[in-house]
Amino acid sequence: MANLKNTSVFRAQRPKLETAMDKTTRVARKMIEEEEEQRKAKIDYLRNARLERDTITPTKP
Repeated sequence: MANLKNTSVFRAQRPKLETAMDKTTRVARKMIEEEEEQRKAKIDYLRNARLERDTITPTKP
């Protein structure tokens, strides 16, 4: 039999480390998602307030 060299075929792969650009992207996306949630909550609040105001005050003919 031939001598086999050490190869990565049977070795466990090390997990890839997160690069600086990956960290920046992850943090930026998280910030954008949080801002979007806040914006949607504000829109819902204002929409509900407007609908409530419109139901209470009668419209002028």
